[in-house]
Amino acid sequence: MKLIFTLIICFFSIALSAQKRGVVTVIKDPLVDSLIDRRIALSKKAAPAPATAVSRRDGTIVSMMGYRVQVFYGSDRREVFNEQSRFKTIYPKVNTYITYKEPNYYLRVGDFRTRLEAQRMMNELRSAFATLFIFREKINAPGLD
Repeated sequence: MKLIFTLIICFFSIALSAQKRGVVTVIKDPLVDSLIDRRIALSKKAAPAPATAVSRRDGTIVSMMGYRVQVFYGSDRREVFNEQSRFKTIYPKVNTYITYKEPNYYLRVGDFRTRLEAQRMMNELRSAFATLFIFREKINAPGLD
């Protein structure tokens, strides 16, 4: 019985592997290739160069990638504003940013060019605030002083 069962399994496995491979023919409009090429050219042209200039003489703000320290997050709006005012009493010159991503509000502070600057601020804040994180995001480039 085992021998018959084994022979049947072998027969079906040979039959399954004996199938031919098919050939796929793609029929498409030639405009598709031209649209893809145009999209690639536009994305190369529109790719933003890294911002090296910091601020202009006319006072406009230049944005660039940098770091911010997250000081507080929570779902209660009043708590976030209370933490912001508490932070502003300690560091009045440091910019604060509140963002809302459902269901939480996030309080992030500073515009730091390097992670080291953000780490220094985080070490200063460790005694006053419980949960601190460093995030890389688009910042308002601080002036070169």
